[in-house]
Parts: sequence; structure tokens; C-alpha cells
Amino acid sequence: MTAREQRWDIFDVMAEGSHEQLVIWSEPSVGYRGIIAIHDTTMGPALGGTRFWSYASDREAVVDALRLARGMTYKAAITGLNLGGGKSVIWGDNRTKDREMIFRAHGRAIESLNGRYITAEDVGTSPEDMEFVAMETAHVAGLVSGSGDPSPVTAYGCYRGMKACAAIEYGSDSLADKHVAVQGLGHVGYYLCEHLAQEGAKLTVTDIDPERVRRVVDAFGATAVAPDGIYDVSAHVFAPCALGAGVNDDTIDRLDVDIVAGAANNQLATSAHGQGLHDRGILYAPDYVINAGGLINVYGELEGWTRDRAKRKAGDIYNTLLRIFDLAKSEKIPTETAANHVAEERLREARHLQRTYLP
Repeated sequence: MTAREQRWDIFDVMAEGSHEQLVIWSEPSVGYRGIIAIHDTTMGPALGGTRFWSYASDREAVVDALRLARGMTYKAAITGLNLGGGKSVIWGDNRTKDREMIFRAHGRAIESLNGRYITAEDVGTSPEDMEFVAMETAHVAGLVSGSGDPSPVTAYGCYRGMKACAAIEYGSDSLADKHVAVQGLGHVGYYLCEHLAQEGAKLTVTDIDPERVRRVVDAFGATAVAPDGIYDVSAHVFAPCALGAGVNDDTIDRLDVDIVAGAANNQLATSAHGQGLHDRGILYAPDYVINAGGLINVYGELEGWTRDRAKRKAGDIYNTLLRIFDLAKSEKIPTETAANHVAEERLREARHLQRTYLP
């Protein structure tokens, strides 16, 4: 494929998702390769975390950034926040110890957008990394001096969303004695397991990091399985909390659960898998709805909210999901489709009130 063909292919991908902007920034002297994707700024400046990951190719990094940015638009819209959707990725090894200059370069890339994009932490990054970003731009949240790690609020919102699923599926939102299979035990996965254990749920867990698995097993009495084995666990709930596309052609028919409800972004490989879960009678909590707690936490920092107020707002994910489930039932459509309809309607209404965000 020629460079020209590749360029037009990128534009086709952007057009397919209705993305506004894609920024590629390189500072080889410090090992920085960054991509910032802005999906939609109808509701306000695009907000989305920075993911630090070792991608197989630059194309994979771009596609991931675009997909994640679109999810952030829908997440903000359906949660009722005056924000647009964006995301950035840094292509590299997130285990590197030499982080300051990489993240300061990232800050310079963000500053070039003059407020159209605001970042925070995500997979492979931390509040400490955001402090380096803040040396170069004010358009960053989730700082150590601010709201800090959003993972506890994300996990709490996910927990409340799981209870909403239980209320629909079982007639009671109690998770006591319910069997939950948790995939991914990073910060959010750990805090989610804590909430579930406190309510008396039975936990089966996995992660590619054995130390994370050991920590959860020791703390909450969970049962561990191999990473690929989590799809074969017979449970009430499958909670994907790792990277995206866990529900795909190879895994969907292996799931033996009533509910899919977890904190990962882009849990479905394609929209067809949302239809597949619907056809199998598995209740799916759309990812960008149930995992919106992190965005709420960062928005709260920007607006001067207390942590308790952000947590209360995240708890309302319960009611948001109930409304989506009711719409899906009445329209006889997958829950993912129902959530998209709600988010897209809010964006359509907002476009009559304001223009694309320009600082």
C-alpha cells in the first residue's frame, strides 16, 4: 500500500465514525509517539484519558484512539455531561521508568489544541504522569493535587450498574451469592471485586499479571482461572474489566452467563456482538454507560465537585441503565442500540443550541 493510499484510508476510517480531528505528534529525541483523536465537540471540549500501550502498528494505535474517542462522546452524552469525546494514545512500552520527558511532550501536543481536548489518566498511565503533562498544559485533569485516581469512582459506578442488571434479570438488585467472573484486575477491577466481596458475591477472576491475581485471591477469597478460561466459567455475571473486544467471534458462544457488565471500554468487537448477546438472551450493560464513573470523576474535578458528589452521580448509572433497558425492551432492540439512540438524540438536540466547540 502506498503512502497516499494509506492516507486516504485513514480519512475513510475517520469519516465512517464521524470524527472531527486526528493529531499525530512525534518527538523521537525523547521516545514520544502520540496520537490524539477528537470525535465530537458538540457538547463541549473533548475529554478522554491517555492510554500508554505497545501497539503492533501505528495503524492499530490510530484505530484504537478513534474508537475510544467515539465511546467518550457517547459516554458524556448519555451521562448528561457538557463534554465532547476524545482520546489519546502513546505508542510505546508503558513499563518504562523514564516518563517525564515523554509526558511533557504529550503535554505539548495537547497544548497545541488550545483547549479542544482535555486529558486524564487511562490504561498504562497514572496521576503522577498527568503531573508531567501539567508542566506543559493546563488542559489536564486527574492530577494528584486534584481528584487523583478515578478508578474507585469508576468501580463504584460499575458496581451500581451491575446491581441494576440484577434487578432486571432476577427481580432483586442483590448480588449476594451471585457468581461474578471478573476479567482484568487493574485498579478498577480490584475495587469492583472489593464491592462485590463486601456484598457476598462469589468471585472467579483472571488477569495476565499473576501478581494482580494473587492480590485479589488473598484479599477476597476469589478463585483464579487462566486468562482464556474466564470465558468458560459458568456464572451469573461476566465482568470484562481488561482491554476491549473481549466479546468477539471466538468468545461469544462460550459465555455461560445471564449478564455482561464490566468496566472495559469497547467490550464488543463489533455491533454484531451486541445483537448476538441479545439473541442469546444475555443482558448487556453498554460499556460506555456502566463505566462512566471515571469520566464523571474527572468532570467533577473540572467543575469543583467534591468526591462524594462525583460518587453520587456515578451511582445514578443504576437509573440510567434501567431507562436504557426499558427502551430496549419496548423497542425489542439490543441494549447497545438503545443506548446509542439515547446518546445520539441528545447530540442532535444539542446541535440546535450550539456550534462545534472552539475555545
